[in-house]
Amino acid sequence: MSLAKNIEFLRHLPKLHGLNAWDGFGHPLLRGNRSPLVETSEFGSNPGDLRMFSFVPKELRPQPALVVVLHGCGQTAAGYDLGTGWSTLAKHYGFALLMPEQQPTNNAHSCFNWFRPEDTRRGHGEACSIRQMIARIVDDHHIDRKRIFITGLSAGGAMTSAMLATYPETFAGGAVIAGLPYGVASNVREALSGMMQSPPRPSGELGNFVRNASKHRGPWPRVSVWHGSADRTVNPANADEIVKQWLDVHGLPADPMSEGMVDGYPRQIWWNDEGETVIESYTITDMAHGTPLGMAENDERYGATGAFLIEAGISSSYHIANFFGLTDGVRQPQQASPTAKPGLKEAPKEPAKKKIRLPSPAPQPDLAAVLWPHAIPARGPKPAAQGPRRRFDVGAAITRALTAAGLMK
Repeated sequence: MSLAKNIEFLRHLPKLHGLNAWDGFGHPLLRGNRSPLVETSEFGSNPGDLRMFSFVPKELRPQPALVVVLHGCGQTAAGYDLGTGWSTLAKHYGFALLMPEQQPTNNAHSCFNWFRPEDTRRGHGEACSIRQMIARIVDDHHIDRKRIFITGLSAGGAMTSAMLATYPETFAGGAVIAGLPYGVASNVREALSGMMQSPPRPSGELGNFVRNASKHRGPWPRVSVWHGSADRTVNPANADEIVKQWLDVHGLPADPMSEGMVDGYPRQIWWNDEGETVIESYTITDMAHGTPLGMAENDERYGATGAFLIEAGISSSYHIANFFGLTDGVRQPQQASPTAKPGLKEAPKEPAKKKIRLPSPAPQPDLAAVLWPHAIPARGPKPAAQGPRRRFDVGAAITRALTAAGLMK
């Protein structure tokens, strides 16, 4: 990328990131939508100079889980929570919520500095501050250390990639929304190149970025990837690079093990030898840069539309919480039409904590199988239509049976 293009991009950066339009979240909060988040000022040395906000519902489940949520550029913790509905999900399902917040003194656009090595190395900068926040809330609320998850949008998504790479032993899983892979940028120029062009890299190189970020050698976090196909702020090709990076780390093949449609959008999945889905990827067709919102399977709506919070007919917050295993309980069945590939082995069953809807006895029209939360391969061809069934005469059948048994003449 030329210097002239860099300068032109930087000149329009506030417009691209919608910073001037972000007042859409400040006003609702001022009108009485009081944020449930509480700030904690003491949580360690805080080398990244971040602010710590959290929400812990009164009805916290025993050995509760923790979800760390990272906002995007121009956003605040309270604003992003209002838009995505994470605190409402935490209240409904009894898990704790941690929402770090960037300060304008660190970044003029309030972006997490996902491309600065001093902020994305283990034990340094913003990454270390987030890890210290996690330690504080884990100790205060007896969080299950095996059920800590992280997600984020845009710069928060890229910082999610950094946290999963630098502290992989801390997280059971993560979800990256409109973000970038870890290790693809170490300065502003490389960051801009990754956002606008996303040059493809060998999978081994991407995997090494993660493996070299810590001494950890597995098990590795599960990863969910979300990206709008019409994103003009962060190139959608980054979603493929994130998937490629974590497939290499997990030692999984490049081709998806199954594909299907969820709420009208393509979803690809990969599972491990134990049958657990460890990588999934959603492509939100024709959606621009932002977090997709919509009705959840439980007929609830989480969040509210605003800048970079887009009504898309699919609730990413709910589906991510489900991927993390946090929405256990009765769920509405999710239907999906798979596009099965030749030679795919049968999809293994998920662990018991996942709710699986088995195929109905007779396939529905234009529905080859049902996918939730993993793909079940399509069945054989639909049988030819048959004529109307004959009416079954129960009395005649009983008479014939008794006669055959010698009990009736």
